[in-house]
Amino acid sequence: MATLQEMVLAAASLHSSKVAVTFDRGTAEGSPVLLYYSELVALGNELTLLLRKQCVQNTSAIALYCQPDVNLPTCILGILQVPAAYVPLDPDSPGLLSAYVLERCAVRYCVLQSDIMTNPHKIIFLQDEQSVQLFAPAAVAESAHQGALAYVLHTSGTTGLPKTVRVPHKCIVPNIQHLRSLFQMTPDDVVFLASPLTFDPSVVEIFLALSSGARLLIVPTVIKKMPNRLAHVLFNKHNTTVLQVTPTLLGRFGRRVLQEQVLSASSSLRVLALGGEPCPSPGLLRSWRQQGNCTQIYNIYGITEVSCWACCYHFSESLLHSTDLTEASVPLGSPLMDTTVGVRDEEGRVVTQGEGQVFIGGMDRVCLLDDEVTVAPGTMRSTGDWVRVRDTQLYYLGRRDRLVKRHGQRLHLDTLQQVRSGLSLGNVAQEDIFTSKAVLHRLSQILSRHSVPDAVVLVPSLPLSPHGKVSMEELMNIYQRQRAGSESNDALGDMETLRERLQSMWREILGQPEDAAIQEDSNFLFSGGDSLQALRYCDEITTALGVSSSGLLEVILDRPFADVLHHVATVMRTLPSEHSRMAPPVPKKRPADPLCSSQLKRQLTGTFSTAAAQRPQGLVVCSVKNAIRFTVVRRAGDVLEMGQTDSLRTKENSDSKGPIIRIGNTLRSKKFASERIESSHTQTLGSNKRTEHNLSQTVEINELSAKTVPAHLREAGGLRLKVKWESDTGRCVDASPVLLVQKGADGPSGSPRATVFIGSHSNRMQALDLTTGRLLWERVLGDRIESSSAITRCGRLVVVGCYDGMVYFLCVDSGETQWVFETGDTVKSCPSVDLLTGLVMVGSHDGHIYALDPQARQCVWKHSCGSGALFSSPCLHTLRRHLYVATLGGNILCLNPDTGTVLWTYSRKTPFFSSPSCSSGHIVIGSVDGNICCLSHTGEMVRGRTAAKTVSMLPFHST
Repeated sequence: MATLQEMVLAAASLHSSKVAVTFDRGTAEGSPVLLYYSELVALGNELTLLLRKQCVQNTSAIALYCQPDVNLPTCILGILQVPAAYVPLDPDSPGLLSAYVLERCAVRYCVLQSDIMTNPHKIIFLQDEQSVQLFAPAAVAESAHQGALAYVLHTSGTTGLPKTVRVPHKCIVPNIQHLRSLFQMTPDDVVFLASPLTFDPSVVEIFLALSSGARLLIVPTVIKKMPNRLAHVLFNKHNTTVLQVTPTLLGRFGRRVLQEQVLSASSSLRVLALGGEPCPSPGLLRSWRQQGNCTQIYNIYGITEVSCWACCYHFSESLLHSTDLTEASVPLGSPLMDTTVGVRDEEGRVVTQGEGQVFIGGMDRVCLLDDEVTVAPGTMRSTGDWVRVRDTQLYYLGRRDRLVKRHGQRLHLDTLQQVRSGLSLGNVAQEDIFTSKAVLHRLSQILSRHSVPDAVVLVPSLPLSPHGKVSMEELMNIYQRQRAGSESNDALGDMETLRERLQSMWREILGQPEDAAIQEDSNFLFSGGDSLQALRYCDEITTALGVSSSGLLEVILDRPFADVLHHVATVMRTLPSEHSRMAPPVPKKRPADPLCSSQLKRQLTGTFSTAAAQRPQGLVVCSVKNAIRFTVVRRAGDVLEMGQTDSLRTKENSDSKGPIIRIGNTLRSKKFASERIESSHTQTLGSNKRTEHNLSQTVEINELSAKTVPAHLREAGGLRLKVKWESDTGRCVDASPVLLVQKGADGPSGSPRATVFIGSHSNRMQALDLTTGRLLWERVLGDRIESSSAITRCGRLVVVGCYDGMVYFLCVDSGETQWVFETGDTVKSCPSVDLLTGLVMVGSHDGHIYALDPQARQCVWKHSCGSGALFSSPCLHTLRRHLYVATLGGNILCLNPDTGTVLWTYSRKTPFFSSPSCSSGHIVIGSVDGNICCLSHTGEMVRGRTAAKTVSMLPFHST
């Protein structure tokens, strides 16, 4: 029988000019790295010669320690041709586990990928002479002749020490050959390497592709944890045709991505093989498929001890369209080539009808476990999996350790899980308690009474093991924590005990001293917290106290500590009657400067000079000869449009010289509202109108009359929002997106190009195509990004502030850094651009407002705004030449934007998180004490209005 390497060499001889391996980093920077079959063979031979020269004779196994990379198959091929078995080690696993595996396998040599070499793809060989003395050769190494073993794996070790499994070529090759026939593999296929090397399905994925002349697609491990980005790489960029994954890993895509990309009607995916876990029910698979999808779906089953797969079942269309809830279990299918599958009861008797444990083996399909020297041909391995035999088909029930007795009757927990996955709960309310009750109610309708669970615990996502399976251990930990919290509710019934518990978690998350006082009117955000810490506080309360409430996060963000305490106590139903005598929790005076401006450590190479430049006093207009026509749409409906002509004019003044500048707002600019941005996917918003955007049509709806809605939309249930696309930024997004529409960006006759810019707390700054959501570029900055971005007057730079205290000027087309300016503290303020001078105004938590000139790359002026950081964004009145700035110290300043001179100051005792907004006659701003202030342009209070809650949003108004 052929070996794995012989199958690859045979395919390479026929397809030497075809691409064998594609490595895609999953980012917008750089192109995928390609490796052709001719290169694969040449590099493999080179490594083989090196290993033969360096290794002692009769070396039976060589370790492979590397991350997924384009040269991964080269390493495997080079080791196999020695000949020797490869022993994959996980770089992310604990070092002691790797050391244990090396010792058990008597490994003396290891092939590494070195990131410190000049050539990042160079393979280096290392031999540790001292390590040879540590590893005593195992007897099994002498049991097989040279080259009989293909690879050596180890089990996860979750139930004890890891078990080593030595797999001969004659055990795994029949798997590859049979599946290649079942899947009808061709050289045009693209196979994704979804499994880690330490999980034996990776062997099938690698050699299924390379023995067929097909292409193997590899991505970094981190990209596999980003479902949206992974789907884009697999199906938008590389048209993957064969995908072998665990059901849990597939489910992480989410129903929308599954229907619209993975299993859409036009999906490139030919074959979907699900294995490693119980197969999803036909009903669940049906809900994942878009109507018209033609992907062939297979259920594959096997164990590592008889690597890799033993059975395969092809889903028929009739089963996928079945609505029978009793068909929750899917057959394991027919045995694969050279594989014997049997079922025995607890007494060891063969089962032909009924329940029993699965045993797997075959004459040649025999692996060696741990210290086994030899095994009799035809040995059958117990799987620990129980099945029901019905009409010659095997239906999976569950693991033997998942078989329990409840109320005196046997219950398979895995079977219960399969039934639950087939339920449709789309119309159930999203509140946790109602969803849990709905699940229990539905299960009680289709299960016997002893099978209905006592409780349902909701988790935001399923925790995964390194092999992509559900981590049952972590799920049990989650349940135990919630149960412990629920059982402690009685002990926490005392209000003071509950108060101390909540205060302790508050201090821990915010990093405050243990003796720090938490007052009744203390606000989480004002105490130095942010949205991510608020999420963590909410999760800590939910886990520790067994409290589950959809409104808890909102209370933490918006209300004082007294309200948080009251809310938690109410949900726990332990609120004593005497608590009603407590003073009602109302927001009182906040600290004048609730957020401290702590200095952050910064490391940035090549930072530009921050020295202020000498500029003429008064209005300075920068050159805009190279300006392009563009439109910018920002938060609160602010719209500006610039185009190159011989005259400069705003809509109020048409006599000046320069480029056309139009400044509008969705509610206040009727002239601008009547003009559309010349684009198929965006348009200027009009006065008193809302616009629903569709790629094929634009429908305008008058706010004052629903009668203007077209009849066909009314009949369809009215207007609805639909997600066109989404982009995974990695963490929470607090910034608002900015839209840049470049007219004639591809030449005078070119179509408009619309780009969305957005930053997140993952340090990432993304540029996305508005129409498709395609990632144009991505930058990882020095720290988290909470600031919304802005576009410079030339239309070629995007400006954004960062937690590292820097203000970044990036090229809108490539994301390349053009300039970095350093302030004295975190920058959360959104920059404001002066369209007349080109200056960029931005505030910092160091208490200063800066005027930056991106053309000269210098700070023109800066001004200290007194006590309090600048969180809000500056507001510029272009014609009056007034710059309005609000601080967390309760000050509103009016500055001359050309010189930084203070024109007037207005002070309150409460912080301003809201950004000021101005019209021709007034300035409007909201404060945290619930008041909305209206000032004249001379700094006098015109009127005030009390809101129901803290005001932290940007106001906008109509003139």
